[in-house]
Amino acid sequence: MTAHAAVAPEKLLAAPDQASQREISAEIGELHAQLRRREQAGESIRPTVFDFPAYRSSILRHPTKNLRLVDPETVELFSPAFGQRDVAAIESDLTVQHAGQPLGERTIVSGRVTDSWGRPVANQLVEIWQANSAGRYIHQRDQHPAPLDPNFTGAGRAITDEAGEYTFVTIKPGPYPWKNHANAWRPAHIHFSVFGSSFTQRLVTQMYFPGDPLFALDPIFNTIWRPQDRDSLIGVYDHDLTSPEWATGYRFDIVVDGPDATWFEPENEGE
Repeated sequence: MTAHAAVAPEKLLAAPDQASQREISAEIGELHAQLRRREQAGESIRPTVFDFPAYRSSILRHPTKNLRLVDPETVELFSPAFGQRDVAAIESDLTVQHAGQPLGERTIVSGRVTDSWGRPVANQLVEIWQANSAGRYIHQRDQHPAPLDPNFTGAGRAITDEAGEYTFVTIKPGPYPWKNHANAWRPAHIHFSVFGSSFTQRLVTQMYFPGDPLFALDPIFNTIWRPQDRDSLIGVYDHDLTSPEWATGYRFDIVVDGPDATWFEPENEGE
């Protein structure tokens, strides 16, 4: 019997007449301009656009009908909960989880989780997952013809301390193709999730790296249409975080609520 890899939804959208990058970029620019005009006219516009034409499969990735109301207490009974005892210290260092060293640029990512008043959010579970340095995920649906790294799984967990701080040691991920349009590439990024006291309070976002030339070309990044909101997802290089002769360092602070909140993905959104 021949095993067949699962086909990603984006592959179902592939066609000989796929839009070019130039056409996608023009669509992004026009939609951003429309949203600015609507906001200037007094309309309240959400920070991210759920149905974003340049992001071709966005119509498949957000609700089209009213959400069903459920009893939150009942949901909690069937949802996982996490405590500090569940997370081992080794989980925050993605470079020591295998027998050998992973390939790529070692990177320390550290930051604070706070509320809108700047108060630390302690004892929160922070998860990350990412592609390896070649831009490949260890996932059967990822058939990008880039090498897998046997010494890098690409997933980690940490608990914030009393100051709301977390730290991960990882490898800087590579960009990867995703078939939204002809020659489409996603900027290098690390997925983050932050849990409250239960699974239903989970928030998900992505951290990008400064100066990436793919920012302007990426429809997913540009569903966040205000520049200041996009900037909040870009980690800041911090030389004080670097480890001499060993790893570079980036800060990525996360605000969980209020007008200065970090942008978080709607459920089932993002790549």
